[in-house]
Amino acid sequence: MTAAPLLLHVDGAFHEPDAPLVSALDHGITVGDGVFETCELLDGRTFALTRHLARLSRSAEGLGLEPPEEGRVRAAVAAVEQRWREQGGGLGRLRITWTAGPGPLGSDRTPGSGTLIVAAGPTRAPGPVRVVVVPWVRNERSAIAGLKTTSYAENVVALAHAQQRGAGEAIFANTRGELCEGTGTNVFVERDGAILTPPLDSGCLAGVTRALVLEWAADAGIEVREQTLPLAAIHEAEHAALTSSTRGMTPIAAVDDRELQPGPLTLRMAEEFDRRSREQLDP
Repeated sequence: MTAAPLLLHVDGAFHEPDAPLVSALDHGITVGDGVFETCELLDGRTFALTRHLARLSRSAEGLGLEPPEEGRVRAAVAAVEQRWREQGGGLGRLRITWTAGPGPLGSDRTPGSGTLIVAAGPTRAPGPVRVVVVPWVRNERSAIAGLKTTSYAENVVALAHAQQRGAGEAIFANTRGELCEGTGTNVFVERDGAILTPPLDSGCLAGVTRALVLEWAADAGIEVREQTLPLAAIHEAEHAALTSSTRGMTPIAAVDDRELQPGPLTLRMAEEFDRRSREQLDP
């Protein structure tokens, strides 16, 4: 089956992916002044859209941006979903990007309307992933800690570092030497009969999948809780996992060069998450 083409919807209309659409002076380009959400498309419909839109607004407000009007975003998402289904698109990812719009070349802003981009493209079913712990840290006291911004260069560098070493994700500590997160994932460690994940004050992103795992675990009879963990926890773990909107809950297959086996609690929680996400499109 031929992969579905990329869909691009900018400021209310569809465009070809290679069309010149955004101003060269858009602050999202010049200084990374924008926020975004990546969502999973299940059967052509966006999973957990309400939660993603709430986080998009929180991230915008954290940057001092006026959030986009929710109805405008939902209309754009619905248009992309419909076209995705019409063209027979299967499993996919949908990205919502909101920038400050055209601005000066420096860090100060020009008041005005922002730029709204909704794009969709195919993705593959997730599987166990190898990770590398990188030598750089997250700053849990940063002005953008916990915000999902388009300032992603730090993640690009870290992921390239991991990929050069045969891994699919990079893991960060924070400035206190605690386990924090991946470039686009939250991290979980399975030990002592429970699954543990760093608290938000570690500087990690408040992942949508992370939150649902914490909420849904009790129904599955699995103890999942937040706990401050030293970075050593990922090096010593027998079982660990990642969560994200396009991975669900995925076992970590190796940390650096140390092989890991999928944990029994991780596998149970991953199955529970998959089941619940297909039963509740917008939990």
